This record gives sequence, C-alpha cells and structure tokens, in this order.
Amino acid sequence: MGQTITVLVREGASPSVRFFDTNRSLTGMAIERYASPDDARLDDSRPADVLARRLFALGVTAVSVYSSVVTVEAPAERWPELEPKAVHVIEYLFHYYGDDAGWSPEALGTLADRTYVR
Repeated sequence: MGQTITVLVREGASPSVRFFDTNRSLTGMAIERYASPDDARLDDSRPADVLARRLFALGVTAVSVYSSVVTVEAPAERWPELEPKAVHVIEYLFHYYGDDAGWSPEALGTLADRTYVR
C-alpha cells in the first residue's frame, strides 16, 4: 500500500506558484521540469513523472520537482480549488504506485473531482 507523504504548502512570490515541501526525496540530484503533460513521459514510472502527470490532470500549467520540493504553477484564481487536490495527490503518491500496485482514482479518497491519471 505504501506510506503517506507529509506535505507542507508555501505560497510563492508570484500568486500563481505554490511550493509543496515533502518529508521524502522524490528525485535524485537533478531538477525535473515539466512545462506540459508531454514532458512527463507515459512510459516512465519514476515518481516525479507519475506525480507530474497526476498534477497536470488536475489542471496545473507547470511542475518542477527537486528532491523533496514540488513547485507547481497554475492560474492564481484556481489555487483555492487546486491546492487541496494537489496536496492529496502528493500525499498518496506512493499508496498506489506502479503497474502492479492497484492504483485507481476511486482508491484515493473522497475528493469530488477525481481526474487523476497514472
């Protein structure tokens, strides 16, 4: 099933940016940048790629992951709706992960909009 990730949210200098600090590293020493969903390769099951695909499915516009910090951009007016969903997606990243792990949107809790992808 996996362990839940602890997430703390910080606002960026721009109202369109949020930083999600986690209690575990999600990448190696490289910064993973995703300017569009196409950058998060579907054939890759690395945590940063999986997370970026799930965040883009929520409607964010850009994602960067470096170690334990996930930087996400979205229209500023959407953050009241997006922030709790993004936290949820990050918290449960490792609960249902990989081809054989049984990940499904239904298993990820009770959010009204379950537009997540694997």
